[in-house]
Amino acid sequence: MSAQTPSHSVLGIVPARGGSKGIPRKNIRLMAGRPLLTYTARAALSATSLSRILLSTDDPEIADLGRNAGLEVPFLRPAEFSLDSTPMVEVVSHAIAWVQACGINYDAVCVLQPTSPLRSAATIDRCVSLLWEQDVDSVISVRPVPLEYNPHWAYFRSPSGLMEPCIRGREISRRQELPPAYHPDGSVFVTKTEVVIAQHSLKGNRTMGAVSPEDEAADLDTEEQWRNLEEKLKSTYRQVD
Repeated sequence: MSAQTPSHSVLGIVPARGGSKGIPRKNIRLMAGRPLLTYTARAALSATSLSRILLSTDDPEIADLGRNAGLEVPFLRPAEFSLDSTPMVEVVSHAIAWVQACGINYDAVCVLQPTSPLRSAATIDRCVSLLWEQDVDSVISVRPVPLEYNPHWAYFRSPSGLMEPCIRGREISRRQELPPAYHPDGSVFVTKTEVVIAQHSLKGNRTMGAVSPEDEAADLDTEEQWRNLEEKLKSTYRQVD
């Protein structure tokens, strides 16, 4: 288990249900020779900011894999919290309720999804540190939005078919004048426990973004993304060998 941050306790939660649809059985599927779940387990266990790391799953096979990877699996997630439509905040709230029922309270929770296998322990620790340094409700890992997709240049299609700007106001024609935009990359979510409970939210009202390194950018939702990342990793291994 990772060393505990002296002044704050943080519960790491790795959500990995068995019924994934986009990439069937993705959490136990081999990615470049290793089960996908083990990438996140290794990063979580190497982070110094997490006091305890729980695997939240409804699947016994995933639970066994998680235990072998060093994660704690003290419960199987109930079916009602393991549906395609289940919001992540429900999964996190269930885990918080479980540890509190055991008489344990944590200052914050850190959600680490297995679909971001390249995220490092250093990025986890940086996000947790920012939560306390900036005294915000939450910190999420982000990546820059490519300039051509900047919301100042993006449009919605109205019911009549007309293109309406996403952001109204001063028109920006030069890319040098575009303000930087960011999108959540799904890698790290750190939230104060009191915010999750009081607002039933993983973000709260004050969210800070921590930019993930480019070499950690990977979010697996489709088979094409899986193939591309696996080829990238295999190529890296070949170069190292």
